[in-house]
Amino acid sequence: MGKILVGTASWTDRSLLASGWYPPGASTPEARLGFYAGRFPLVEVDATYYNPPARRTAELWRDRTPKDFTFNVKAFSLLTRHPTRPSALYKDLRAGLGEPGRSLYARDLPAEVVEEVWRRFLAALEPLHEAGKLGALLFQFPQWFPPGEASRRYILECRDRCLPMRVCVEFRNAAWMDGAAREDTLGFLAANDLPYVGVDMPQGHPSSVPPVLAATSDLAVVRLHGHSQKWTSRIIEERFGYLYSEEELQDWAGRIAGLSARAVTTHVLTNNCCADNSQRNAARLMDLLEERGADVLRPSRDDV
Repeated sequence: MGKILVGTASWTDRSLLASGWYPPGASTPEARLGFYAGRFPLVEVDATYYNPPARRTAELWRDRTPKDFTFNVKAFSLLTRHPTRPSALYKDLRAGLGEPGRSLYARDLPAEVVEEVWRRFLAALEPLHEAGKLGALLFQFPQWFPPGEASRRYILECRDRCLPMRVCVEFRNAAWMDGAAREDTLGFLAANDLPYVGVDMPQGHPSSVPPVLAATSDLAVVRLHGHSQKWTSRIIEERFGYLYSEEELQDWAGRIAGLSARAVTTHVLTNNCCADNSQRNAARLMDLLEERGADVLRPSRDDV
């Protein structure tokens, strides 16, 4: 089996802070990240989807975590063909566009503006990459991103733009993984050394993708979103308000252990971010994987 890193998607969401998971002494951003990094070796930064990161923020993440800690970072919405709030754009770029009043797509913007967004987004993450703490950039493509040559070319463009940083790919259009298309999709990713992100999520929605696990590179990635009955809610705590049962975690531990036998490294992220559900499930999943003989990376608290 390859090495398995388990973590959660975010460590600062409001419901987690209100849940009591952090002790009273962990009341600052530095203390919270230190406390988190003493319990998990991996975290996913989702806030970068909504607002591109600042280089100084990445430097602080680097300096406040142990040397073997890993950050996966979600790509900014503009770069994955999602609508982007004008307020999320860099201030000078927004001003140059005349302060637009509606959500924007990359196709709406001058090419030089999109190029600058790419440049600044990647430059901000250089401190993490140079320190060996950047695992992968998560490119989660929307449900209106269908399989086809144009989409495949864009995926490869994203990969090449990010080099030497690496990307992993998550789809939200089931056509990529339905029927015969599944083999083609996984074959394409494998041929181009692109990690596929296997997901567990509510089914029956336009964005639903089946819970397929696959190793298409030396890195395999799994994201567990839960099965909230309010998946379409705009309220984050409702959309991800789900706690995996012991039986479900037992099943996933078996599947993930099997996946790790086909990859050098496997990243597992619990994204049922409501209160401390994600942290509780991730901690239990680590125990269950170890019970199966998996090589689970445990953080050294002495380094924090």
